[in-house]
Amino acid sequence: MNVAGIEISKPDKALFPTGETKLDLARYYESVAGVMLPHVRGRPLNLQRFPDGIEAHGIFQHRIPDYFPDWIDRVTVQTSKGPATHVIANDAKTLVYLAQQACITPHAWPSRADRLERPDRLIVDLEPGPGAKPGDVRAAARDVGEVLRDLGLEPFAMATGSKGYHVVVPLQRRQDFDEVRAFARDLGEVLVDRWPAQFTLEQRKAKRDGKILVDVMRNGFGATAVPPYAVRAKPGAPCATPLVWEELSDAKTRPDRWKLKTLPKRLAERGDAWAEIGRSARPLGAARRRLAPHAPERG
Repeated sequence: MNVAGIEISKPDKALFPTGETKLDLARYYESVAGVMLPHVRGRPLNLQRFPDGIEAHGIFQHRIPDYFPDWIDRVTVQTSKGPATHVIANDAKTLVYLAQQACITPHAWPSRADRLERPDRLIVDLEPGPGAKPGDVRAAARDVGEVLRDLGLEPFAMATGSKGYHVVVPLQRRQDFDEVRAFARDLGEVLVDRWPAQFTLEQRKAKRDGKILVDVMRNGFGATAVPPYAVRAKPGAPCATPLVWEELSDAKTRPDRWKLKTLPKRLAERGDAWAEIGRSARPLGAARRRLAPHAPERG
């Protein structure tokens, strides 16, 4: 079976307990390539692969395997453990090839290969703790957006396909990762200080008591996040789905609402909610100065 010029081996192999096959995955990534590629093009990827399906042992692959064909784009990154060469998905054929390798979820850097040290995305990952209600997480995302707008930044929301939402800010590439991470950390502290009953920075789930974790750790060099339209390794094959901001006020909006078999219909009817995200990119400097007086002092 051929998809986008890639021969799919074992096309009927079920990768999900709900029956979605490798061929379904390949065809999905081919169908969404037009809207997904602008969000991943040029970005180093880490590959979350499940050769025997999501109920078996998976592989989280940072480095591109030697057997990957030469036509796949890549970038070599210098790390504390030596050089690491990552896949870059710049075309539909690469997305389908990754599906053929049972890569269910590619995870993307918040920076691009031409300026690896300068992120163009700030990512606030909102993860509900035990006892948090779906409406609480949507309300939390709206509150994060309110603070970001007050700081002069433009927030974009995404249902992650898992349990929470990402609030993403497009940035002009003027600050390095240290500056962006410091801003994200201060933002998290301001959120907890302003809404202590709603937000927490506590990583341990048992300590969250129904609060929403403000996870800002996706803003460091080498950190990754699930990109728009990626499939998640969960039953039903839910997908990360960019939202129109007003959808955060809709009770029908859930983090895992759209799936491999239903998201293409949404796209056909509504298009990419983040199609213009790049036009809202702004420098972070002014927002940092506005946030500084509100950030709690560190002892």
